[in-house]
Amino acid sequence: MQTLEGFLNTLSGWVWGVPLLVLLCGTHLYLTFRLGFIQRHIGSAIRISFSRGKEGEGDVSHFAALMTALAATIGTGNIVGVATAVAAGGPGAVLWMWLTGVFGIATKYSEAVLAVKYRVKTAAGEMAGGPMYALERGLGLRWLGVLFAAFTALAAFGIGDMVQANSIASMLKETFGVSPWLSGVVLTAAAGFVILGGIRQIARTCELLVPFMAVFYVLGCLFLLVSGWKTLPDTVRLILSSAFSGQAAVGGFLGAGVKEALRFGVARGLFSNESGLGSAPIVAAAARTSNPVRQALVSSTGTFWDTVVVCLMTGLVVVNSGRWVEGLKGAALTKAAFEGIPYVGPAILSLGLLTFVFSTILGWEYYGEKAAEYLLGPRVVKPYRVLWVAAVMVGSVVSLPAVWAFADVMNGLMAAPNLICLILLTPVILEETRTHLHKEL
Repeated sequence: MQTLEGFLNTLSGWVWGVPLLVLLCGTHLYLTFRLGFIQRHIGSAIRISFSRGKEGEGDVSHFAALMTALAATIGTGNIVGVATAVAAGGPGAVLWMWLTGVFGIATKYSEAVLAVKYRVKTAAGEMAGGPMYALERGLGLRWLGVLFAAFTALAAFGIGDMVQANSIASMLKETFGVSPWLSGVVLTAAAGFVILGGIRQIARTCELLVPFMAVFYVLGCLFLLVSGWKTLPDTVRLILSSAFSGQAAVGGFLGAGVKEALRFGVARGLFSNESGLGSAPIVAAAARTSNPVRQALVSSTGTFWDTVVVCLMTGLVVVNSGRWVEGLKGAALTKAAFEGIPYVGPAILSLGLLTFVFSTILGWEYYGEKAAEYLLGPRVVKPYRVLWVAAVMVGSVVSLPAVWAFADVMNGLMAAPNLICLILLTPVILEETRTHLHKEL
């Protein structure tokens, strides 16, 4: 097992090396430029996401589709991932993570345009779409669509299921002394109740859960920032200066250069908002929408909320706490920062992580299910759901460090065909935007 874990870690480091990060960031910048900085319409996109009019053919409302995508996106990356970036890359990583989110909005928009443009109606009467359909129907590259779907179906069990369940069980055991077996039984029952009901049940749950969990967590962050307002200006200056000059060793912190700040900020930002991975457009294709651009605008707000808002809040809290200089890492660093809220700080963080992770399990199940359906047809849907729920229990009680590395590899491999699709179909994205954008603003 140690040999396998070592191999997967090495492979993960290779897959998520400089070439893929450059390709991802380059795609963000390329699409931002070609679309005339589509980010400037984020205000209108937010307004549309909360409206209920002009909805067309689809399975769920565009708001429900957004909430399901956010459910899968807002997770451990927003809490643990941000702290990991700061611990490894210094305070400057927060700025690079934030910029990744800003430019990633254009990529998330583009993914959704193609997802709705090339979606199909299945024999069961449900919508199906995503990069695999865009690759097949838009480019005639079914073999590449098959590769994307296979990587997605496999990655989902790792990053979207077992490691999420393990995070919840480990956190409840450490904070409240709850047995992982008890956590696993409750989590498995809750996940099964929602997931076995299909996309409509998942979407209804996410509509209720996601706004609550995001507002609850952000209020906790705001309390900490208001409490530490005296040091906040210095924190902002430190983040900006460290992003371009690095951070010298302080206390237990070993120090990080500009390269580390850039690398870990970009990598964790991409891990958190998933812009470019090709996962979120799978649920965007299920939305009731009058045209591809309308849903694309709604989908683009997912990256805004996830990285530009939630990740930034976590980053400011972690750096402003000053605890990063003690050499703490990951969840321990975020937990230490939240101890600044008297009595209830750890409980707020635990509840935030609990809801974030549970919603991720729901959202990623839909991604994996649709990928499996593309590969094997509708007969695989119910067995996939049952297997997914069973994996929740396994992840709760068994520590699977190799699964993290495996999921990282699969996520990186997902990104490659999706980015190829985005670049080659940019003319289609631009044409749809020219045709429909002015109607929605």
